[in-house]
Amino acid sequence: MSYRRDHRSSRSALFDNLDKLEEGGIRSSSSFSGGVDDQGNEKSMDSLHDRVSFLKRLTGDIHEEVESHNRMLDQMGSGMDASRGILSGTMDRFKMVFEKKSNRKICRLAAYFVLAFFVLYYMVRILLYFLYG
Repeated sequence: MSYRRDHRSSRSALFDNLDKLEEGGIRSSSSFSGGVDDQGNEKSMDSLHDRVSFLKRLTGDIHEEVESHNRMLDQMGSGMDASRGILSGTMDRFKMVFEKKSNRKICRLAAYFVLAFFVLYYMVRILLYFLYG
């Protein structure tokens, strides 16, 4: 309840000379003076101008960042297309190699050598880990 009373009293303080305003007489409220109001308005305007200029710079920076990301994505897309072409050519070559049984045996033998190399590498690595900690 006291909030309502305070609200009403502050409102009546703001509009206490409203009837004289309609008659043509403009008087400032007893709690404010014209110079203080103008100074407060200037401070508010300066603060608002600073905020607006900050937001303008921020949106400009965001725009530049978005543009640079779009350029980077375009370059990545071009790179992906190029790598897709290379991989499809490689797959065509593998298909040609695997068409004959003799080529399959050679590829299988090469795969066994690679697998044996990795198994030996990890076994030696584990052995050295346990020996030298």
